[in-house]
Amino acid sequence: MEPRMDLFATETGARLTKRFANLGQVVARSPLPKATQELVSLRASQINGCGWCIDMHTKDAAAAGETAVRLALVAAWRESTVFTAAEEAALALTEEGTRLADAGEGVSDATWARVREHYDDEQVAALVALVALINAANRLAVIVHQKGGSYEPGMFAAFAEQA
Repeated sequence: MEPRMDLFATETGARLTKRFANLGQVVARSPLPKATQELVSLRASQINGCGWCIDMHTKDAAAAGETAVRLALVAAWRESTVFTAAEEAALALTEEGTRLADAGEGVSDATWARVREHYDDEQVAALVALVALINAANRLAVIVHQKGGSYEPGMFAAFAEQA
């Protein structure tokens, strides 16, 4: 599939990109561990089939020091031994929060309880916001067929306003 349009080349797309970058900075500056942020973003993007976001979050995670083994195993996190219990809880929340239409209850009480065992209120607020943001970004990119492969780590930093 060819890209349908360059969303970033439009005035509206540029404004959206800036707002997404600003919201992303709120999460980035939160106490939610950076590794968890990238793992969550990568997993939601895998589920949604967003090549652009998979490219971005794989490269950003690698640039921040994430290992190739952990990045390769995100899609099979339940069948691996390289993630902490806290990361597993965040990945479970990500999957359930991404697949809302697949389960009548949305995020289960059991998954919520796992998350609350490992994260405080500030971290949970960031985690919930991150799941919502990455799903919105995935949908924008998938709808316009934004292709992965050209992202360079940090390339959207200029879009974020300094807070």
